[in-house]
Amino acid sequence: MRTPSRFRTERDPGALMHIRRGVAVAGLSAALVGLYARRLRRPILTWGATDHEAVERLAGDELLEDADGIATRAITIDAPASAVWPWLAQMGPSPRGGAYTYDWIENLLGLNMHSVDRVLAEFQHPDIGDTIGYGKNRMRLERVEPEQVLAIRSEDGNWVWTFVLRERDGHTRLISRNRFRLPTLASRIGMLPMEPASLMMERKMLRGIKTRAELLAVT
Repeated sequence: MRTPSRFRTERDPGALMHIRRGVAVAGLSAALVGLYARRLRRPILTWGATDHEAVERLAGDELLEDADGIATRAITIDAPASAVWPWLAQMGPSPRGGAYTYDWIENLLGLNMHSVDRVLAEFQHPDIGDTIGYGKNRMRLERVEPEQVLAIRSEDGNWVWTFVLRERDGHTRLISRNRFRLPTLASRIGMLPMEPASLMMERKMLRGIKTRAELLAVT
C-alpha cells in the first residue's frame, strides 16, 4: 500500500524544505515583478521623454494601432534637424552607419553593426519601401519625411520603430518610439527582461546621435 504523498512529505524534512524554498522563491519573484511594474517600468520605458511626449500620439503610431508594448524615449540635441537627420537616414548594419550604441553587444547577436562617425552620402536618400535587415528581422521604411519623421516596420508587422524630430530655435528634440505586438503570453513575459536592456542600448544610441549631430553642426 502506497503512503499518501502528504504523509511522505511530513516524514521527509528534505522534501518539506524544498517546498518551502519553492514557495519563498515564487513569492520573492512576484514581489520583484510587482516592484518593477509599480516603480521602475515607466521610467525605463520613457527615459528622457516628457510626460506629454510619453502619451501623445506620434507620426507612425498608425502603423501599429493596437500595440501591447510601447517605449518612448527622447533627447534634446543642440543642433538643427538638418544635422540630426543624416545619422538616422544611414542607420543599419554594415555597410550602413550602424546604430551608434554598443556594437560589441549588437554583434554578439549577429547584427553586423559598425557605428561610424561620418556621414555616408550613399545612404542619405531613404525611400518608402526600402528594406533593412536587422538579424532575422527585416524592416521596411514606411514613413520618410526628411528632417521630421522616419518610421520602419518589421515584415511580420509586430514591431514599429519611429523617430520624430522637432526643431525649435536651432535645437532638435529627437523622440524614439518603439511599438510592439506581443501575441502570446510567453512573448509578453519575455519582453520584461528585455525592457531594461533596451534602455541601456537606446540611451547609448540617442547620446551617440546627439554627439555626432552636435559635432556635424559646427563643422
